Amino acid sequence: MIKPTHAASKISLVLADVDGTLLTTEKILTPSAAEAVKALKAAGIDFAITSGRPPRGMAMLIAPLALRTPIAGFNGGVFVNPDLSVIASHTLDLAAAKETLWMFLDRGLDAWVYTSDEWLIRNPDAPHVAREAWTVKFDAQVVPAFTDAQLACAVKIVGVSDDRDLLAACETAAQKALGKKASAERSQPYYLDVTHSQANKGEVVATLSKLLNIPAEEIATIGDMPNDVLMFRKGGISIAMGNASDEVKAQASAVTASNEDEGFAKAMQKFVLNAVDA
Repeated sequence: MIKPTHAASKISLVLADVDGTLLTTEKILTPSAAEAVKALKAAGIDFAITSGRPPRGMAMLIAPLALRTPIAGFNGGVFVNPDLSVIASHTLDLAAAKETLWMFLDRGLDAWVYTSDEWLIRNPDAPHVAREAWTVKFDAQVVPAFTDAQLACAVKIVGVSDDRDLLAACETAAQKALGKKASAERSQPYYLDVTHSQANKGEVVATLSKLLNIPAEEIATIGDMPNDVLMFRKGGISIAMGNASDEVKAQASAVTASNEDEGFAKAMQKFVLNAVDA
């Protein structure tokens, strides 16, 4: 069920989260979602994607969606062109990276470290490793421990746990401990992402606004997780997926169906394309 929104202002760009939004739970881009992106472009509306994934973990979407806009990986930690050439990147401060790693391991979370071109893990049999490799279409590099040299190149550190209450508590603790030194937000119910303070989806809106010369208020955003709320606040109309939590839905100007019920395609038609036609 889609709830009504306020009257939309001009929309020049749609910025979409990937997992849980553009893709189904099984990481499938449906024909309807692809057609919705095609319809946006036919209406003169640009389309861009952002995700906690590394850029090459979104490469499989570039051709099907005929992407021409910058792609924001690692929640804005790295911006790349559609040919994956780097536009800009933000690495974590070494002290913040070491503090994050210690906090995760001390609280019993597994930890992954991403650099601009590597995914580093300690245990290949840990929860979600196999699933993540299938999702992003490349394998992690197994290391005995994370070195200072690796942490100095970290673009994102992920805390992994299936204990959702523990992860939520760690999110609050990380935000308090790191302050302005880094951004800490859940990108999935089992992933807590720590990135550079400028690497968050709110800054993705601001950066795309500058790169594409589009006013932020003309950027529609759509997502499902707490880290998407930051882009909701920076853009114009914001759309929460039906599979989002009540907390996320409450901070969006519209709510669509779930990612298992063509929520993305339905949102584009009702809140974006219909607004253009009105």
